[in-house]
Amino acid sequence: AEAPAAPAPRGPSAAARRRNPFSSLDNAPQRPTAAPQPPATAPAGGDPSAAPFWQVGPSPGSGPVSRFNFLRVYLMLFLCGQDLHSPLAVPKVPSSPRQEFPADWSIKTRILFMSSQPFSWAEHLKAQEEAQGFAQHCRATETTLPQSVQEPRLCTELRCAFQQSLVYWLHPSLPWLPLFPRIGADRKIAGKACPWAQDEGLQQVLMSDWSVSFTSLYNLLRARLCPYFYVCSAQFSVLFRAAGLAGSDVPTAAIAPTTRGLREAMRSEGIEFSLPLLEESRTRKRKNSEERLETETADGLGGGSSVEDAGEPAPSDDDDDGSFSWLEEMGVQDKVKKPDTISIQLRKEKHEVQVDHRPESLVLVRGSNTFTLLNFLISCRSLVAVAGPQAGLPPTLLSPVAFRGGTMQTLKARSVSGRARVQGGFEDVFSLEVLGPILPHALHALTLVLGPAQRGAFRALLSPHEPSAAFNARAAPPQEAVHQDLPACGLHPKTLDQLSQCPTLGKSSLRLLEMKDYAYTWKA
Repeated sequence: AEAPAAPAPRGPSAAARRRNPFSSLDNAPQRPTAAPQPPATAPAGGDPSAAPFWQVGPSPGSGPVSRFNFLRVYLMLFLCGQDLHSPLAVPKVPSSPRQEFPADWSIKTRILFMSSQPFSWAEHLKAQEEAQGFAQHCRATETTLPQSVQEPRLCTELRCAFQQSLVYWLHPSLPWLPLFPRIGADRKIAGKACPWAQDEGLQQVLMSDWSVSFTSLYNLLRARLCPYFYVCSAQFSVLFRAAGLAGSDVPTAAIAPTTRGLREAMRSEGIEFSLPLLEESRTRKRKNSEERLETETADGLGGGSSVEDAGEPAPSDDDDDGSFSWLEEMGVQDKVKKPDTISIQLRKEKHEVQVDHRPESLVLVRGSNTFTLLNFLISCRSLVAVAGPQAGLPPTLLSPVAFRGGTMQTLKARSVSGRARVQGGFEDVFSLEVLGPILPHALHALTLVLGPAQRGAFRALLSPHEPSAAFNARAAPPQEAVHQDLPACGLHPKTLDQLSQCPTLGKSSLRLLEMKDYAYTWKA
């Protein structure tokens, strides 16, 4: 019997269009390649830290890519928020280096430091060095390091200061549960042991203990013994700052993200607040519309196009006041169906609801209203989830200083190495990865340690917790003068000076921080 004939291809180019998924790259149809591009090189001098971070790893044609280098490049792309299938955008940094970088009030989940000098000094701390670092933290000891440390591995002061910069305080302490971040953490917590989920008595004990710790932190903040702390729940986060920080002369509390229901509940409790990012956005749009209208008027353009290009105007409450006298003037008041009161109210609230869960929904509470907010949060039902993996679990408290019921924790740090492209080939580049809830003071403290250890040259890739980026909004009017002093708040004087400055990042956060010749450049 004759074997059945193979089906004919549908077209002459079917084999060229279809590729065998089991074929290797050698026997696959080759596409015409473009002219080879010359590889980017680092500036003269061969310093691998001067090479852009996207050049780390072997170049095409230099041999097989190792699994370690691939994971390293993937990690850096992840830290920068880049899509692996999209071209990398060259980071833009300020052209003029500065001696200090702006304060960033967002919480970082990881930081990758890169340098041409090894980070071996940060590994395998001795028991005495670790204990000394903890003691320096608890006693708020100020460590003064020289501008450059020639032998970092032999410098005990440097290693103790590094251990001191990794310490933070946490409540509650449940080692088997990831307690930060809490927003969007249901998948990580699901399946873990949560004995309080079905036990109301245990939930009340946990909340009672949490309320004591929360109140303790607020009292420390009012006494200017704690500079700031975070309250992280499954729905929103709160940043309490002492008077004198972020350019404010009074204590402040920022909440993000928020919903209309939460804001209405705060209003009903008599808590006065503002929406600084929303107000700033409206002011900017109004100013842009006025400038565009003036430009078009000067150019002799028609009024119709200017209104159309200006975007949708802000709604006016006068138009939605429920008055339909104009229908009576036309004599059609009985022929037109009037909207009911609920529809009118929903229309008024439309633009307010649109900002829910967005950075513009950030709420800022100032002065004595922060104490009212404290009592509101303790009794707020939406503060603790009633269903799901986080049901009954109190919010996470994060603080740079000790407080009642707090547990000392340390950030995880490990050093790795790789290859960077420089002029004439490749050289070793070293990196230090720091994981955990990295608070604002910890970022600055780490830079104070890494500057002398890495001889004034390193690059840091930062991965922020996105909902907390809105905390970089302005916390006080520009003309407000700050006269508060926080000498005993437990922070390094230079760190305190940085955090006292008025925030300038808006709703963004630092993504890339670079030190070169002891001067900073950054990208937000």
